[in-house]
Amino acid sequence: MAATGRRHMVRDFNHFITCYLCRGYLIKPTTVTECLHTFCKSCIVQHFEESNDCPKCGIQVHETNPLEMLRLDNTLEEIIFKLVPGLREKEEQQELEFWKKNQPKENGQEIPRCQWLTDGGGDGGAGADDGGDGGEDGDYHRSDPQIAICLDCLHNTGQSGESTVSDLMKRFIRCSSRVTVGTIKKFLSLKLKLPSSYELDVLCNGEIMGRDHTLEFIYMTRWRLHGENTYPMVLEYRPRIDFG
Repeated sequence: MAATGRRHMVRDFNHFITCYLCRGYLIKPTTVTECLHTFCKSCIVQHFEESNDCPKCGIQVHETNPLEMLRLDNTLEEIIFKLVPGLREKEEQQELEFWKKNQPKENGQEIPRCQWLTDGGGDGGAGADDGGDGGEDGDYHRSDPQIAICLDCLHNTGQSGESTVSDLMKRFIRCSSRVTVGTIKKFLSLKLKLPSSYELDVLCNGEIMGRDHTLEFIYMTRWRLHGENTYPMVLEYRPRIDFG
């Protein structure tokens, strides 16, 4: 007698695709590298504001900074979106509404979108102007949620005791929330006409940000959750300090 295949329902996989903290479907599933338990990114980030232990197994993730032990699981995210119809569209819409609601203004005017800050490879669209509207071809992230940032120069931090980098003419910019710190560094180097060998640090609240950190990640984990209510988010830059 031939075996008949059983049709699986989404609920059959709920144990694997729901968050232990919020009990909903995993949104931006993020894995704790120490124990490999996975949670929604926003859930685990908020949990680590109060505790350094994994909420599921209780293992200490890191003595001082458990956020460094988190890794996004993009493969699991795609699987969940395929299993749950309409979830991707719902989350993208909510994300767009959040950033639209929090769209900052400078002197009553909306801060212009920046076309140059993209993670599409190459030089990051460096030929576009700081605050110009740019062209359609250079706007690789037009549909992305937008975030406004202020880029401030930290003076007198060079090894010689003299400022070796200057202020940007336009400090307030708006770009995709998915832009990385590495792309910010490329933009600063080009606008400040720095040699290719020159290294910069980008900081938020005095902490050096990793090259692969996105602006969204910094906003959620270093700016908003640390009690900062001002907007736009302030990032500072300075020459890289060699502690060796």
